[in-house]
Amino acid sequence: MRTLKLTLEYDGTRYSGWQEQANARTVAGELHTAAEDFFGRPLEIGGAGRTDAGVHAMAQVATIKFPRWGASSAAIRDRISELKHQEIIYGLNDRLPADINVLAVEDVQPTFHARHDATSRSYIYQISTRRTAFQKKFIWWVKDRLNVQAMADAAELIVGRHDFSAFSERDIRRVDEPTIVVVNEAGIVVEDHLIIFRITASHFLWKMVRRLVGSLVEVGRGNVSLEEFGNLIENPQAKTNLKTKVKLLAKSTLDPARVTAPPSGLFLENVDYPERAVSEYRPERAKRTNPKLSLSKPKPSRPKLSLKKDGAVEKRPAKARKVHIKLSLKEVAAQFKQNKKRD
Repeated sequence: MRTLKLTLEYDGTRYSGWQEQANARTVAGELHTAAEDFFGRPLEIGGAGRTDAGVHAMAQVATIKFPRWGASSAAIRDRISELKHQEIIYGLNDRLPADINVLAVEDVQPTFHARHDATSRSYIYQISTRRTAFQKKFIWWVKDRLNVQAMADAAELIVGRHDFSAFSERDIRRVDEPTIVVVNEAGIVVEDHLIIFRITASHFLWKMVRRLVGSLVEVGRGNVSLEEFGNLIENPQAKTNLKTKVKLLAKSTLDPARVTAPPSGLFLENVDYPERAVSEYRPERAKRTNPKLSLSKPKPSRPKLSLKKDGAVEKRPAKARKVHIKLSLKEVAAQFKQNKKRD
């Protein structure tokens, strides 16, 4: 069966995050319901990133796989194998709510994994410096005047390989998850009334981006110095236990957990994969071999040349090829009558 890679966008305001939950409405849950209704059989949904409640996505990546335990009839299997990408997009979007939209569908190798195969992910966070009537769900309005240059200088300190345990919350589902993250890019861009923070990294810890943004805003407000922000980047072990945390807070006024930015301004922007992981794949099916008919005229046979003893060239007739002529029944009957008359 096929393995499908989906790229989708969604407004996460009404959802309790991406991952399916028993008693909550989630993006993956809505996609799962729509996909099973469209394909007409059980399936599995996977995602590249577990966005939190209220967080949006511009290009989330998901996979649809059809497990063996959901065996279906031959008619359903044939129908799924013949579906074109655009038909799948239309079929899913017709069944999804308006705030979830499938952008693209691709066939990938059965071994493709949306989360494990990803090499990096990019998030953006939108901070607004003014009240807006149209973007409230997609921004964090900060009323205070912000020093954007100080925020940009602090963002540069994030780039590199660091332990971001001071900017994350412990996930009981991933107790042994390493807190070392390689940040490829982090910066601030200003567009009109928006201050946009963009970060690209190998992976992200729970609430990491929102706590980084909240801390950057504290730097912009002037409540935290650049050195204090950098101290948590370089010395994250200060938050590993209560005693060292109290010791740290005596030196610094920055507490990332307390200043966590709201989810409204956060977007999963992009997920990158190596080319080999997302190369287009289509399961091979048995092909019928049809003999090709050639319309070209047969080439005339050329006589072979040989040399006589006196040096003259002698032409030898080429070997005659056996030609089988199939006659129709009418032609055979006519030929039989003609031969009988001769006799």
